[in-house]
Amino acid sequence: MKFPDLGEFRFVSKILDGVAPLKSDSPAHRSWLSAGDDCAIFDGWLATKDLSVENTHFRLDWSSPEQAVEKHIVSNVSDVSSMGGRPCIALFGLCVNKSWSKETCDRIAKAVSQGFARRGITLIGGDTVSGDVGMFSTTLLGKTDDGTTLLRSGAKPGDRVFVTGTLGKSDAGLWLLMNHPEEASRFQRLVDYHLSPKICEDAGAQLVKQGVRGACMDISDGLSSEANHLALSSGVSIEIDEEKLPIDPDVIEMCDYFGLSPLKFALNGGEEYQLLFTFDGSNSIYLKGTPKIAEIHEIGLVNSGCGVFFKKQVGGRIILNAQAWSHL
Repeated sequence: MKFPDLGEFRFVSKILDGVAPLKSDSPAHRSWLSAGDDCAIFDGWLATKDLSVENTHFRLDWSSPEQAVEKHIVSNVSDVSSMGGRPCIALFGLCVNKSWSKETCDRIAKAVSQGFARRGITLIGGDTVSGDVGMFSTTLLGKTDDGTTLLRSGAKPGDRVFVTGTLGKSDAGLWLLMNHPEEASRFQRLVDYHLSPKICEDAGAQLVKQGVRGACMDISDGLSSEANHLALSSGVSIEIDEEKLPIDPDVIEMCDYFGLSPLKFALNGGEEYQLLFTFDGSNSIYLKGTPKIAEIHEIGLVNSGCGVFFKKQVGGRIILNAQAWSHL
């Protein structure tokens, strides 16, 4: 697989180039999917790992310890959800910032314990160290209800493209904190979503129950980046329709207030943790009586070819490059 030309993915590609292949006599060969999706799969388990680093993913002068922990847990749960699974078991690693007070450490410990327990996730171990910066690290294992998983490679020409929820909230909240903290209370919902996003954590499992068998991934690094990942993994092209983008109303209001383009936040904003998925069936996911997943919005089409294109309301169709968050 060739990754989009972002520093992070070039680096990941170099690591994966040297990975040893699975031994033919390994019992895990019964069910195996290596790196490349939101989770790896081994012997029926979904496995993911996310890190949250202080001053990169969270700042304790902006958020409470509880918000920082919740955001970290959501980032892991979202990966399992995007594969159609439900989280079950976690290993948690903590690097304690040497400057944190005892109160901060105690609040983090309580938030970790309660955050996993509240979701029915069993915490079975981990590690604790100290350093000059705080960090959370979780390895999360999950299961699907019936063995069906949603993969990035599942999109086919003729599928329609959907997202759950609305777009742009987290990046807009971050922009406010970085550029106009004095106005944060005016758009508190955006700030709160960035500091501790609330998502439908079983959305992927519900999609599988409703018959979705296309491609799926979570929007952690931005729609433009994730759409390119999905198109590349599936060997298809994708067209996103600007007119159909569900830009969050508060993002639009904030952009009107500051004279900004809401498209930047909707297309390139990371840490949304909503699902981007494709589906070739009828509109059954909208029918009355089906489980309430979340808001679901159709935003485009899957076609043959390669690349991602953006159908503008005015000005035709342009290439949509991956312009979102890179960790390197």
